[in-house]
Amino acid sequence: MIRIGIAEDHTIVRWALREALSKANDMEVVGEAGTAAETMEMIQRDRPDVLILDITLPDRSGFDILNDLRSKDTAPLVVVLTWHTEPGYAARAIQAGAHGYVNKAVEPDQLLAAIRAVSRGEQVIPPGVEQLIASGDGHPASALTAREAQVMEMLARGLTNREIAEHLAISIKTVDTHRGHVLKKLGLRNNSELTRFAVKHGYVAL
Repeated sequence: MIRIGIAEDHTIVRWALREALSKANDMEVVGEAGTAAETMEMIQRDRPDVLILDITLPDRSGFDILNDLRSKDTAPLVVVLTWHTEPGYAARAIQAGAHGYVNKAVEPDQLLAAIRAVSRGEQVIPPGVEQLIASGDGHPASALTAREAQVMEMLARGLTNREIAEHLAISIKTVDTHRGHVLKKLGLRNNSELTRFAVKHGYVAL
């Protein structure tokens, strides 16, 4: 029996997933969560074998969860289930530790097949993503520090330096310093190019 955890912020989607998975005689939903914080608690409490993870959660992103799980010995296998079809998102998720990447538009049987494949130790990767990862373009901002990447994502989402400073509890000058480092390391000239870069490579969605 494959023990499943669901991390998805929309209640109706969690219900639909639970209904679809309940029809499989080799799967059991053991836990659900609507936020990143609840997801980590659910993983600790219910110990699912496979986690179905949405990239977009209200408090933190699915990428943050993937990074947190890397340091846990008992971490579940992860199938990312998302609307994001951009290859950059999939490449980033796989490189962050996801074992599968599935679009929410697939038929339920395809999701069940992906879960079974991942539970057997296989990877489920969309077409074209393997080449992206092999070319080294799956994580193009790897030169950035964690804080620089955080500032880049916030700038790309349209936050001002002041708003970022307040959110991260740092000075506006420090935010501007991080912004300068991001532009220099990535060879970008302004916030418009930074935003296009972040969207193209799956760091933020429009």
